[in-house]
Amino acid sequence: MDPVEQGYDAHARDRIVPEPPKRVEAPERLPFERDRARVVHAASFRRLAAKTQVVGPQSDDFVRNRLTHSLEVAQIARDLSRAMGIHPDITETAALAHDLGHPPFGHNGERALAELASTCGGFEGNAQTLRLLTRLEAKTPGAGLNLTRATLDACTKYPWGRAEAEAHAGKFGVYDDDLPAFNWLRAGAPAGGRCLEAQVMDLADDVAYSVHDVEDGTVAGKVDLTHLDTAALWDTVRVWYRPDATDAELDAVLDRLRAVGSWPRTPYDGGRAGLAALKNLTSDLIGRFCGAVQQATFAATEGPFVRYAGDLVIPADTWAEITVLKGIAAHYVMEAADRVALQVRQRELLSALVEMLLDRGPDALDETYAADWHAAPDDAARTRVVIDQVASLTDASAVAWHDRLLG
Repeated sequence: MDPVEQGYDAHARDRIVPEPPKRVEAPERLPFERDRARVVHAASFRRLAAKTQVVGPQSDDFVRNRLTHSLEVAQIARDLSRAMGIHPDITETAALAHDLGHPPFGHNGERALAELASTCGGFEGNAQTLRLLTRLEAKTPGAGLNLTRATLDACTKYPWGRAEAEAHAGKFGVYDDDLPAFNWLRAGAPAGGRCLEAQVMDLADDVAYSVHDVEDGTVAGKVDLTHLDTAALWDTVRVWYRPDATDAELDAVLDRLRAVGSWPRTPYDGGRAGLAALKNLTSDLIGRFCGAVQQATFAATEGPFVRYAGDLVIPADTWAEITVLKGIAAHYVMEAADRVALQVRQRELLSALVEMLLDRGPDALDETYAADWHAAPDDAARTRVVIDQVASLTDASAVAWHDRLLG
């Protein structure tokens, strides 16, 4: 067995549906390498290229979409894992898969579908990811991509159901009708506890979008890091992330970020030198955050860092800096007046589309979802089929379906 695999026993490498050895002549791949390949080749992974991250993918060739974001999260997760002795293939696969369940129009679309799916168990992007991996993706009938237990567990950012969501800011990771697969992958896991690999994936996601959303906002001309209206900005940070933080505390966090050597001293001008400086800042901040977590975790325990053998330690100062960067993107990009108006139209579009598909039924659905409709035992299950169909669409295809079906 490869040395890095030794902490992962047969239980961790199990698949829901046992698979015989491959009979074709090809380079041998270890189980977790095979998992990564299955996610990369999945249809839902390709669709991420046309789904909103923060700024719509059609707005600019430079801004990130869900696919490029996922690739960047995977790079951060793999590098941090390798440095800490955590299995890099598992965390990279979890990072590549972490946004598969996101619907059209990003978190705005997620909120819209959550309301529309209230009668069939709700909607949550992370629960939809698990549904894709274990059911909807076409690799192994009845088991989705049929990934290993360790990889599926690493993909489970919120290991609890909708009934417990209220205690976790409304987040949950599994629908009730996907509980058999969830219970299988969580066999032997502590209730509500996340494996180290999932913790790395989650941190890499936070680091990536805290830094990259600010970068995208700067290039789009919405953020000027040399001139921040902190009075309004801190109100946004408190509403979105840190309700108890004082102005003085947040000022101190911003001062630490401004002390980073590559923090800009002049406004971004769109030139090559300015873009290079922005890239240097991105790199420095990612290294700063990951290095702090690595040092704090090593100081807290000796390891080994395998599944449930320990927890990541995120220093309070590091988390505060990450949330301030998130707040900058939230204030200047996500709460911008033009974006708020656009989000209203997006939610109206998804609502009309779901209503129309429920009315039209299988003749308006893709063939795979039409088969699911015919197999559904009741109205709630048919609503779930429609939600699955709409969640699978990209931003552009959601608009096209709306125009085709409703004019």
